[in-house]
Amino acid sequence: MINFIESWKKLKIIVRKRMIGTIPVFEVVEDTDQNNPLPIIVYYHGWQINKTLVITQGRKLAAKGFRVVLPDAENHGERIQTVSTIPSLTFFNSIHTNLFEFGYIIDYFKKRHLTTNFIGVGGLSMGGMTTCALMTHNPEINAAACIMGTPALTDYRNMIHRHATSRNIYLPQDYFYLTSWIPKYDLSRQPELLGDRPFFIWHGDEDEKVPFSQTKAFVEENPELNMEVIFEHTGHLVQTQTMDRIADFFERSHNDHLEELHK
Repeated sequence: MINFIESWKKLKIIVRKRMIGTIPVFEVVEDTDQNNPLPIIVYYHGWQINKTLVITQGRKLAAKGFRVVLPDAENHGERIQTVSTIPSLTFFNSIHTNLFEFGYIIDYFKKRHLTTNFIGVGGLSMGGMTTCALMTHNPEINAAACIMGTPALTDYRNMIHRHATSRNIYLPQDYFYLTSWIPKYDLSRQPELLGDRPFFIWHGDEDEKVPFSQTKAFVEENPELNMEVIFEHTGHLVQTQTMDRIADFFERSHNDHLEELHK
């Protein structure tokens, strides 16, 4: 079902609602290319928002010639559930489900011959954490963008544990076992898994929700990586200019990918 068509930089960009299994997504693509194989980007929203709030980013990417998929994470948007009072339970379940579903989403479009051999992934906040985690186990991803997320998922988990413990908030005694998957998907603990893949990072140094210090440490400790890094003096908020930079980054990454293929 096509929800609406809008003019976007003199292009007609379609935002189409799809159900991929049980996953509600928006597919954002230029009208004339909707049935053609295109480079694909899966872009994830943040905590307690939904796919609708990243449509602008989706349009900007689609205007660069990408097929953009915006999923609702588990417990969000059309999949909304009550947030557990146990700290981080719903949050980490949402990220974990994103990891389970990523390959399923890509496979859906591959089977319909709607993709090329370029796969991008990105996201903001919780979606940025999802992006970093995906880069540890999905070598088929060609380029990625982490926007105000943390690559240090284990440190973030431990921070939540300290916070809850200091305030006498209930956590199960086997909390670290229950979340034992997290270190295995922690990019900061295995940065070599990025290889030479282009990786865009944006973070504000006054971020009140996701620690800027964790992202800054990752960048400083891994100068050999192929990273494009922008730190700004701002909080947990993405401006239009940042969205343009993200779109430009993926366009450059795709062009470099095509050049490598034709060498």
